[in-house]
Amino acid sequence: MAQEVRGVIAPGKDEPVRIETIVVPDPGPGEAVVRVQACGVCHTDLHYKQGGISDDFPFLLGHEAAGVVESVGAGVTDVAPGDFVILNWRAVCGQCRACLRGRPWYCFDTHNARQKMTLTDGTELSPALGIGAFAEKTLVAAGQCTKVDPAVSPAVAGLLGCGVMAGIGAAINTGDVGRGDSVAVIGCGGVGDAAVAGANLAGAAKIIAVDIDDRKLAKARTLGATHTVNSKETDPVEAIRELTGGFGADVVIEAVGRPETYKQAFYARDLAGTVVLVGVPTPEMKLELPLLDVFGRGGALKSSWYGDCLPSRDFPMLIDLHLQGRLPLDAFVTETIRLDEVEKAFERMHHGDVLRSVVVF
Repeated sequence: MAQEVRGVIAPGKDEPVRIETIVVPDPGPGEAVVRVQACGVCHTDLHYKQGGISDDFPFLLGHEAAGVVESVGAGVTDVAPGDFVILNWRAVCGQCRACLRGRPWYCFDTHNARQKMTLTDGTELSPALGIGAFAEKTLVAAGQCTKVDPAVSPAVAGLLGCGVMAGIGAAINTGDVGRGDSVAVIGCGGVGDAAVAGANLAGAAKIIAVDIDDRKLAKARTLGATHTVNSKETDPVEAIRELTGGFGADVVIEAVGRPETYKQAFYARDLAGTVVLVGVPTPEMKLELPLLDVFGRGGALKSSWYGDCLPSRDFPMLIDLHLQGRLPLDAFVTETIRLDEVEKAFERMHHGDVLRSVVVF
């Protein structure tokens, strides 16, 4: 039987969010209803609110979440009611050409719940990234639920559902950072700081954090940065080269998503080094580089989508590392808030005052 819960929707482009009653249907085949315990306020939710992703309003916002499975539909075997799970927005299909080649983190046919959550008048909602977790309960595909150790705080666990996983994965999965490597991270918001933490976890010997905000650089140091560069005051390419013996970093992670900062990353890497783009550009952005430089410098230019993660592999491992005291995921939680404080959280995010505000139910 369908349930009515409270949730935060974006009714139209650039309109303030509001709390509405959401109708959550019973799970159908391959689906699960999850009682949300915590959900981070991610920049992607702001993009949805601003109409930057699509115009399929109204959106049910929220996607960086953890909670407890309440019920499952027919054919679901991987999770059961009572399981503590992190929600992910890339439920792999297991059948596409990427999955069949043993590369499920590239799955080309990820899926969401088939049924729609609605308002009480029947208006269908578009759940952010197929999740919609700024709500007391949400309906997802069962494959979007990854079971992890319930000893972890939900406010911490949910962060792996998007931004923190994107950053850590950019370092350890896409960038393949190894012991003794030099790494530079350009842009030290939540994703960039997570890339710093990932590089530190992987054993990088030198981790150079670059940003224009000294507050963010100070935070990056607490997560493992060995050096910081304020690029408003110093040329970051020259600074990174100077800190790496004149050569450039082995891996440069661009966590801003702008042509200017991408060029900095490109020229700040060592010969045959790797550039990883994890910052999300907008559709109108263009990049111009001399093709001879692309050829002559060798190495690899990669993009990292969701940190090239495989949730079933990466989420439990990272939670275990956190519980062992080896990965400070709790450092990313700046504040916990109520459901009716999401609009204010967007404002604090815009001003760079927080790494993550987390709604706790």
